[in-house]
Amino acid sequence: MFGFFWWDWTLLIVLPGFFLSLWAQYKVKSSYAAGSRQILRQGMTGGAVARRILDSNGLHDVAIEAVGGHLTDHYDPRSRVLRLSSAVYHGNNVAAVGVAAHEAGHALQHGKGYLPLRLRTALVPVCNIGSRLAMPLFFIGLIFAAVAPYMGEWLMFAGIAAYSLAIVFQLVTLPVEFNASRRAMRCLSGSGTMDEAELRGSRRVLTAAAMTYVAALAVGLLSVLRLLVIASSASRRNR
Repeated sequence: MFGFFWWDWTLLIVLPGFFLSLWAQYKVKSSYAAGSRQILRQGMTGGAVARRILDSNGLHDVAIEAVGGHLTDHYDPRSRVLRLSSAVYHGNNVAAVGVAAHEAGHALQHGKGYLPLRLRTALVPVCNIGSRLAMPLFFIGLIFAAVAPYMGEWLMFAGIAAYSLAIVFQLVTLPVEFNASRRAMRCLSGSGTMDEAELRGSRRVLTAAAMTYVAALAVGLLSVLRLLVIASSASRRNR
């Protein structure tokens, strides 16, 4: 138990995911910074491009709002509002337009009833409950393992099962995000808004952003593996 809170060899299990996350974050920052310096020749902003994409697909009722923060962009399916950070909404560079088009892609998914998006939305409340229960259950089980091995084992594996719900959510998120980017690039390439060099810049930004979801899934899977190793070791030691 001491090793779980401080250091033990099982931390080595999650290190590859940690380094992958660092690399993914670096790629996002570097590609976004490069894309932010590449100004569109036609001068359209992210907000204007998103509006064009929505309108051309019959989504006139989806509103677009500028919000604060950095890369706080998201589509809210409940209120049917596309919220873009100020830099993306007002930006006329390939990074801003790529991000805006990606978020518009989520609105297109919603409008078409895209199954993975519907599944992800349905999983949100279940995953929220699981994420709150996972670590308390696991830690209590780890403590109980010394005095009541079978009860401790049950609690630890219940915590791991709850934690695994987040992995399911991340797994479902991958096709949602990749599909939104494909829709975005298809809309951008067919609209005449950007030339080939600008399209490549936006694609680099979206590809780098997608890798953060891959990294998150890898970290989650490796974390589950680490919890399983710790739980199995505690169970063997206390039986």
